Amino acid sequence: MTRVRNQTPSKIRSKPRSKPDREQLLQELAGLTNDARRQKFFEQHRSLLQPEVVSELAAKVVEQVRVDVSRALHLADAAVAISEKLESKESKATALRAKANVFYVKGEHGAAADHHEQAAALFEAAGQADQVARTLSSSIQPLILMSEYNRAFAAEARARRIFTSEGNSLRLARLDINLGNIYYRQDRFEEALASYERAYHASPLQNDPEALAAVLSNMATCYISLHMFSKALDSYARARESCQEHGMPLLVMQADYNIAYLYFQRGEYSRAIEMLRAARLNAKKIEDAYHLALCSMDLSELYLELNLSAEAADLSQQGYEGFGKLGLGYETAKSLAFSAMAAAQQGHAFEGLKLYSEAREIFIKEKNRAWPSLIDLYRALAFFEEGRYFEARRYCAQALEKFLDLKWKNKAVMAQLLLVRIAIQTEDSDRAFQYATAALDQVQELESPVLAYETHLLLGNLYSARADREHAYASYQSARQSLETLRGNLRGEELKVAFIKNRLEVYENLVELCLSRQPDRENDPNAAEEAFTYVEQAKSRSLMDLFARPAPAFTEKTPGQSDLVRSIQELREELNWYYNLIEREQLQPEKQSPDRIAALEKKAQRHEKELVRILHDATDADAAQAGLQMPSHVPIATIRAAIPEDTLLVEYFQVRDRILLCLLGRETLEIIPVTLHPRVAGLLRLLQFQLSKFRLGPQYIEAVHDSLLQTTQAHLQELHDELIAPVAPRLKAKHLIFVPHGLLHYVPFHALFDGSQHLIDRYTVSYSPSASIYALCQRRPANSSGASLVFGIPDPQAPAILDEVQALTGVLDQAELFVGQNATVNVLREKGPASRLIHIATHGRFRQDNPMFSAIRMGDSFLSLFDLYQLRLPVELITLSGCSTGLNVVAAGDELIGLARGLLHAGAQSLILSLWDVHDQSTAEFMTAFYRRLGTGESKAEALRSAMLQLRASYPHCYQWAPFILVGKA
Repeated sequence: MTRVRNQTPSKIRSKPRSKPDREQLLQELAGLTNDARRQKFFEQHRSLLQPEVVSELAAKVVEQVRVDVSRALHLADAAVAISEKLESKESKATALRAKANVFYVKGEHGAAADHHEQAAALFEAAGQADQVARTLSSSIQPLILMSEYNRAFAAEARARRIFTSEGNSLRLARLDINLGNIYYRQDRFEEALASYERAYHASPLQNDPEALAAVLSNMATCYISLHMFSKALDSYARARESCQEHGMPLLVMQADYNIAYLYFQRGEYSRAIEMLRAARLNAKKIEDAYHLALCSMDLSELYLELNLSAEAADLSQQGYEGFGKLGLGYETAKSLAFSAMAAAQQGHAFEGLKLYSEAREIFIKEKNRAWPSLIDLYRALAFFEEGRYFEARRYCAQALEKFLDLKWKNKAVMAQLLLVRIAIQTEDSDRAFQYATAALDQVQELESPVLAYETHLLLGNLYSARADREHAYASYQSARQSLETLRGNLRGEELKVAFIKNRLEVYENLVELCLSRQPDRENDPNAAEEAFTYVEQAKSRSLMDLFARPAPAFTEKTPGQSDLVRSIQELREELNWYYNLIEREQLQPEKQSPDRIAALEKKAQRHEKELVRILHDATDADAAQAGLQMPSHVPIATIRAAIPEDTLLVEYFQVRDRILLCLLGRETLEIIPVTLHPRVAGLLRLLQFQLSKFRLGPQYIEAVHDSLLQTTQAHLQELHDELIAPVAPRLKAKHLIFVPHGLLHYVPFHALFDGSQHLIDRYTVSYSPSASIYALCQRRPANSSGASLVFGIPDPQAPAILDEVQALTGVLDQAELFVGQNATVNVLREKGPASRLIHIATHGRFRQDNPMFSAIRMGDSFLSLFDLYQLRLPVELITLSGCSTGLNVVAAGDELIGLARGLLHAGAQSLILSLWDVHDQSTAEFMTAFYRRLGTGESKAEALRSAMLQLRASYPHCYQWAPFILVGKA
């Protein structure tokens, strides 16, 4: 909470020096950093040894402590040094109170309380009752932070008597703020809010900007505890406005931090990141060590949820060092725990375990009841992933016992599920069933779809191991239904404890059960269609899923949204809010309140049920506009209707090590096992190794060209033998739509070689993330007229980009060209929605560690995947003719996280992207040939095939002629 410092006005009785001289001397004094230098300075300027100088220095401390804490401490030390030479009780008390205020801002609360106590005693001895009261009022906040509530109440009561007798309404209003702080720390939120509101409405406070900012901030904190987000946000915004207006940068930064944290709790990640970064820079600038460390810690937690483990590790370390210097044990331990999580995410198990142990010791020293047990769960997971099942079981059982004692139900279920997995690995099926059934009993009381999914999945696996197909099928169906309910809406803790990794597993198991239902599965079309449905449900998720725990696609309330869309957004934000409040309550340093946790959980459950109810009434378009991932299931009949004549959909699916192939036509469906995953993985690595040799430069490639071509062709043929040859006679079509799965998303199917021909020689080829998304792209509306928007961002490594885009202006209709610094994101945002085609020739930057931050370079900035989610581009075709623009990370649920995802989300009907780094000159030639063919009336797929065949005559290696793929409507 923010407390109000007392200000001591200057009491200037005489001025031995002129004011400019005095001011200059005080400025010099503020720069002296030790007693020896100060004593020497006083010897040279003995005129400073006067009581009024102490008062002036105390007043300057109040001014500087908002701006520069180090400078304020130097001034306070100077005031103390002068007062000691004067042997004046009043001067000594004034100086000690000034220094106490600095200690409070620095977070050294014990020292602050001691200095306040000494100052009050000296003021009393000097007969200064009003100063006694002001000092007592100042002492309240340090006492609160030391949990000395009785002393704080006593100080408040004594100060109130003095201020009342004096009729000092301003001081009484400021005292009400500090009284509210005591109530708040005791969880008496209504009483606290009443005190703050009484202070806020006191007329004298309106002329005191610091006090006004304090009371508004404290009201916001109370509103948070009373679960009133909008009122909290409004109070912080008013506090910030007041601080900005009156030139108080420290309080502006604190308000910015508080607003950012509100957005973080609501799940509005983009805004939270932006504001936390800005607040962190400002805290560093004004040397606010506490908020600097706080911003670092919160950003590290946010980055952990986004799987940006390297960034999280760096920031959590900075938070750890900052809080360590401030002596704040709870925050130090929390930062250390985040460092351990980051290490675990990066695969550094030993380092993670070491950091977890250190953090746990600090939490125990801080007498925190919840975090040590949570760390035991983290340690158990780390040991489990290292195959050290004995240690994993010991720590997990230890955590479970504590979770049950704390009545922490969701964490207890998580521990039980990990114990199930440990028992399965140690072949102790009886114990596994025991833990699984116990988890099922508890999960039925929780509104947590992801925990219900994991519980039913593990039960299904246990039944399957006992060859009990009926119960296994029922459990898998329950798991699937749980996964479809609020899919992706993970709580933060469930995301960090990432043993719920493979959300495809239930679909793999159901596909396997369907295909094994009868010995002759080809004669059971119902089994095949049901299996294909599960294949699609596994892969055909909404492209609205921004993160594993999705953030809203729109951070502003967009004009024209329906009431239903706004309701979905608000409910999701409020759910994130309640989840974070529950977790904060569970993990707080002080003793938690079971009643308050239960009340919060009850409210969260009501919101969850209301969201489920609304989703039943929502269309896919409503959910998409709200930024919510909806379970998208397109019936097989609808998919078939979208497949043109002479077209075949070739969809792969992996069940454990086996790769199945689904051939879907307008009238036919076959599901055929073709190969094993390890074989394809090895061959694909060899192919990628050959393609990577082009990075060694043109001289090397020229020297080894023939052998490189032969070796690459051999790998393409080996992949053809595994993936295409088993079904080659069945590929009776002119156009093939490939729907890969897993690592097959990196296979250039159109370039696969049968020994005499590449696949593109026989077929036109396109790609899609799933059959359902292919069907949706066919009926997606797109601009049938409008400009062709062409962007070119050349650089020394890709000089042919300029030739490419200039050539395209002579080929494309209504071409508008933007080059270099003129090719801005704003131009794309403004002109893109009305364009028919968009071509962007630039470098792409693919982030394997976190593809959400993959980006393409524009003239003024980088355009990341997350930025693409904010654009509206309903165009027929978007082409990114840069390096690796089609690469994706294949996340859980076979979700493709890459630029293609963002562009499809933005509304594009079709995309042309690259699977690897492209050759500068050949790309320019390829694009000109492609658009020229497209302009003659050929379809996108036909134009792409023609351009490839034309280019191959000059560039026989697939690296140069085959990097580009067509995604979406062909």
